Amino acid sequence: MTGRRRIRSTVLPRSLVRPARAGALAAGALTACAALLAGCGVVPGVTGGPGDDTITVITWAPENTGATNKPGMPAFAEAYGRWVNAHGGINGRPLKVLTCNERDDAVAAARCARRAVAENAVAVVGSYSQHGDAFLPTLETAGIPYIGGYGLTHDEFTSPLSYPVNGGQPALLAGLGRTLADACGPVALVRPDTIAGDQLPPLLDSGLAAGGHDPAGDLRAAEAATSYGDAAERALEHAATGTGEKGCVVPALGDRTGTFMDSFRRARAQHPEVRTATVLGSVDQTVLDASGGASGPYEGAYVTGWYPEAGDARWDPMKEVIRAEAFGDNRIDPGDAGVQTTWIAYTVLRQAVESLGDGEVTADTVSAALDGGLKVTTGDLTPTLRWKFQDTLASIGLPRLVNANVTLQQVRNGRLTTAADGFTDVTSTLKEAAL
Repeated sequence: MTGRRRIRSTVLPRSLVRPARAGALAAGALTACAALLAGCGVVPGVTGGPGDDTITVITWAPENTGATNKPGMPAFAEAYGRWVNAHGGINGRPLKVLTCNERDDAVAAARCARRAVAENAVAVVGSYSQHGDAFLPTLETAGIPYIGGYGLTHDEFTSPLSYPVNGGQPALLAGLGRTLADACGPVALVRPDTIAGDQLPPLLDSGLAAGGHDPAGDLRAAEAATSYGDAAERALEHAATGTGEKGCVVPALGDRTGTFMDSFRRARAQHPEVRTATVLGSVDQTVLDASGGASGPYEGAYVTGWYPEAGDARWDPMKEVIRAEAFGDNRIDPGDAGVQTTWIAYTVLRQAVESLGDGEVTADTVSAALDGGLKVTTGDLTPTLRWKFQDTLASIGLPRLVNANVTLQQVRNGRLTTAADGFTDVTSTLKEAAL
């Protein structure tokens, strides 16, 4: 997608979001049809229905597309649903997990949101989409909270019913920029020529500026290209223009980063040596392995992430769910940031529901619990999460961004390893971003 539209930054007051819920639910139920259900699934063995206490949620992500795919997120959501129900549900209530293929398409994303309304979902949990303006208005009208999105779009950090668990692309790029300011000469950012991609350069530049570095070269590339020879040449030419520190090339193309690096590997022999760096989500251990490991183009690269590295013991509870309910399901990679985000998002859901005790569990009561000061702990995978509408970063239009912590990793001997202990808070860096 290469069209341009104005980024929506106006936030609906809560008083305008809630009252329409009943009518929206009725309308959604009346318009639900077979076409609405295409690409969607449900955890087997949980029926749900009027009069029971089943908690219905939905998780969506793109699958089988020509661009970014995140099949592990809905697959893990289904595994989590089976695991929870095998252990008595949440507060004794069964959990019904629906899934939907978002298809990296605005129409499909909107269809998934309408299904959430039609199925009376209490939340959308741990989902991935760059089409926030296609689905968030539907969720806002129905009062359905969006818990733990991937943090791809501005809308996720402005909607009063969005509850992000990480700092999304803003935190990753600001943190990476601050690191590269001390390590690189000229920096070239290769990013998708999309609306979501348009938001990346000022974020990286905020980190570079914090370290006294010049802005990065902004190099657009087709999101679903099968070859990136031209983009690789342009990036190498830009990164090699300095006379001091080696330049750095930063590909941020999601699942297409591996395709870019194939072109980059072929092109780099004709240019001065440069470093590479990127963000988690554009590269993980499977990408490193496929690109040659220690002899590949990522060796020595800095990578910013939201969470501890995949081998950290703090992920053991998530891995136990995978072992118990999805052993052998190769869609689920415990090192994938999408799977990790889904685990944390369901941790938020569980604590929100538990905070309601024997009370009614609805979209309204779940969002009210989250808005009421609930502090969610995640086993130190993130800081304690608490959402307040006007938060620290409201001044730059990101009022829902409550976790600006990032981790720094580096590729050593073909493996992602911790490059700095603990988390780095990039709140002050983001405050200077020209968004």
